[in-house]
Amino acid sequence: MADLNETASTLHQYGELVGVAAFALSGALTAVRRNMDIVGILLLAVATALGGGIIRDLIIGNTPPNAFTDMSYAVAALLAGGVICVWHPPSNVMTKWSLEVTDAIGLGLFAVTGTVIAHEWGMSAPGAALLGMTTCIGGGVIRDVLSGQIPTVLRPGQNLYAIPALTAAAVVAVLLRYTEYQPWMGLACAALAIAIRIGSLVFGWHGPQPWYMRTLDAPER
Repeated sequence: MADLNETASTLHQYGELVGVAAFALSGALTAVRRNMDIVGILLLAVATALGGGIIRDLIIGNTPPNAFTDMSYAVAALLAGGVICVWHPPSNVMTKWSLEVTDAIGLGLFAVTGTVIAHEWGMSAPGAALLGMTTCIGGGVIRDVLSGQIPTVLRPGQNLYAIPALTAAAVVAVLLRYTEYQPWMGLACAALAIAIRIGSLVFGWHGPQPWYMRTLDAPER
């Protein structure tokens, strides 16, 4: 258990940087798929990686946001985007799965770190959970809008995206509020969000629809 706590504590410490790099790769790969130039690749990488955290910081009053005061975030995003600029990914990497997996990793890590930061700034458990989810999906929304797509979280019939983020963030918020929070708990919650997101892609899980939409989608006899 001590080794697990030490590992999880290290991941908590560098969790946002890992999440930044994962989301930056997702943004850069999306830019490549949309045939953008180097400026577009780097811009989309940075916007995807830092967008959610900037929104969170502005809401909690942490101004200027960490992305502008701690340049390690911007450097991590630029390095991840730079890798895609100088290394042309082979076709087996440039698949939908490569984008989804990197996005899922960022989703899980940001759900935890975003909720923890919001809690440390005095947010209530519900508020911290909502900001944890915002940290996760904010960058992806910016990425999709800049690349000319409807944001994934808003597309009809899409696999679970916001639900795994909110689930992990809510569990972290409850643990922070009612238990002696340990780093391994956050690691487990991040893994939970990643597993639900990837599971939804593998097994085709979707969010519930209103009853009248199910009626409209039902085939006529």
